[in-house]
Amino acid sequence: MHALITNDDGVDSLGLRALVQAAVACGVEVTVAAPDGERSGSSAALSALEAEGRLLVAELPFGGVPGVTTALAVRASPALIVFVGVRGAFGPVPDLVLSGVNHGPNTGQAVLHSGTVGAALTAVTHGLPALAVSCAAAEPAQWESSALAAGRAIGWLLAHRGPPVMLNVNVPDLPPDRLRGLRPAALATYGAVQARIGERGRGYLTTTFREVAEESVPGTDVALLRQGWATVTALDRPTATAAVDLTPLTWDATA
Repeated sequence: MHALITNDDGVDSLGLRALVQAAVACGVEVTVAAPDGERSGSSAALSALEAEGRLLVAELPFGGVPGVTTALAVRASPALIVFVGVRGAFGPVPDLVLSGVNHGPNTGQAVLHSGTVGAALTAVTHGLPALAVSCAAAEPAQWESSALAAGRAIGWLLAHRGPPVMLNVNVPDLPPDRLRGLRPAALATYGAVQARIGERGRGYLTTTFREVAEESVPGTDVALLRQGWATVTALDRPTATAAVDLTPLTWDATA
């Protein structure tokens, strides 16, 4: 099995190395192609910096993982990296796509805005199983726990038979001996942070972001993370049609 591994924190991220380590430990061959800088909050945007119509890519040394010596720094969003990567842009066509480990949680309905999740959703939309992994800390210290949870999710994806699935995994920043385990979770109705609009002036407004402090619904990703559990949620590809009667909108200009 061959995996394309990316993220939205940039090719120099420690989280990227943790995910590569987890994949290699599962016996997966990897190609590492990640943004050349941070692309957090990019969702599934297909954006890039090009020169004369060419996507800019640089090969960099990649240390810390046996058998993986180089990584590709791409001047593009993670979703675009996956979009071209599943077509063989960076070498072998991958069998699965791994994204992360993100610095900070990707929980609740806020996953819509995540570049980490956007990359994985792009992969499953193109028919490949995918995994997004995030650590619930802005400056994580316990990468071993994230790698442990990621390894279990990768193993499940490798053994899964059926339509491609996208898994979203969040891990508390706890040492492995304090991690309670990994549990399935529903998405919370809000994300890890919420925005508040402040002062409005001529040509500007102020926006502040704060961590959500109110009680979370039991069984959701936010609630379980607070209890010391890593969480896993299966997200569907964003291709379903809403069950709404649009007959009143029908218009036939030729009638």
